[in-house]
Amino acid sequence: METASSPLRVGIVGYGHLGQFLAQRILDDGPYFGLTLAFVWNRNAHKLRGLVPTELILEDLSSFAVRECDVIAEVCHPHIVKEFGVQFLSKSNFMVGSPSALADPDLNQKLRQAAQHYGRTLYVPSGALWGGQDIQRLNDSGTIKALFIRMSKHPSCFRLTGDVLSDWTEGEGRRVLFRGSVAELCPLAPNNVNTMAAAAVAAGTLGFTGVMGEIVSDTALSDYHVVEVEVTGSNGFSVHTVRRNPAKLGAVTGSATYNSFWNSLLSCKGHGGRVFLC
Repeated sequence: METASSPLRVGIVGYGHLGQFLAQRILDDGPYFGLTLAFVWNRNAHKLRGLVPTELILEDLSSFAVRECDVIAEVCHPHIVKEFGVQFLSKSNFMVGSPSALADPDLNQKLRQAAQHYGRTLYVPSGALWGGQDIQRLNDSGTIKALFIRMSKHPSCFRLTGDVLSDWTEGEGRRVLFRGSVAELCPLAPNNVNTMAAAAVAAGTLGFTGVMGEIVSDTALSDYHVVEVEVTGSNGFSVHTVRRNPAKLGAVTGSATYNSFWNSLLSCKGHGGRVFLC
């Protein structure tokens, strides 16, 4: 495990686009930044063959503890957070790349309790959220009053449960798919609203039920995703930001988010026994 002079041992859970990026970045640049790759797991292990060194492939996720990680980074699906989150925290710090899982209040509480009990850190990456630390500071000062986030994407970039967007046609323009609490939105779009979930963690006094969100399908957005954040504080204070994240058609994750996750991973040191937005 990590000492003052040893590199941070990182396990990657999931090998989609983001998992591939993080794993390769650690292999290429990890030594310079004080990181080393402990393992990579993917639901389909065959996908890893020839891309990840054989000794770093973890066939069975339930045997993760033998790899002795300092931090495990989940970048696949909320189901993994639910199934393995507490187990991960019993042996390692845990970076939740699918914080939409935390919309489940029981799971949220169990993970927070596990982090405190084992003296580990539950890291929540900012992802595409701009100004997350500022929101957290406003929350910690007790002056945050409201938080609203709108995410607009080309319809091909959404991965929604049910048939909410099954009838879209090219050129139809803008369509509001949902507006309501982030707690209600996360189960509808678990792979698309992790930015909103990170905001709900940052604004802990409002939480998932108090932070409001809206997702918009817009066929005009063929080159980027748009994230708008409106924060309201006390005494008339407010901030409105608009972030355009370059993205290809069909991409769930915008290109700038990859480096955001990398920077979050670099900050995974210390902070034991708490939830930390990074």
